[in-house]
Amino acid sequence: VRLVESGGGVVQAGESLTLSCVASGFSVDAYGMRWYRQEPGKERRWIASLSRSGESTDYAESVRGSFTFSRDSAKNTVYLQMNNLKPEDKAEYFCNPGGGTNWGRGTQVTVSS
Repeated sequence: VRLVESGGGVVQAGESLTLSCVASGFSVDAYGMRWYRQEPGKERRWIASLSRSGESTDYAESVRGSFTFSRDSAKNTVYLQMNNLKPEDKAEYFCNPGGGTNWGRGTQVTVSS
């Protein structure tokens, strides 16, 4: 199992980013995929889920309405579209299959005010 997150960067408040997570060794269609983030000095926290069917999503209150979770089964990749970014969204972002123990290296997002 391998997960490679990318798409992070340094942006200004109000701007957007789209994160990608390319999976190998398993199918993203076989799991309810999740995104987590880890802010400096804090524990990793769940922020979004996509059901195994791909038909339903769930978001933490802190990102609901601004972030959108999607997937491309043909590319075995999931995405997190992040709009209207705020300084408090600064974190390392990780994808995860089914809430298990497999993690990638993450991708860093920094938002300046």
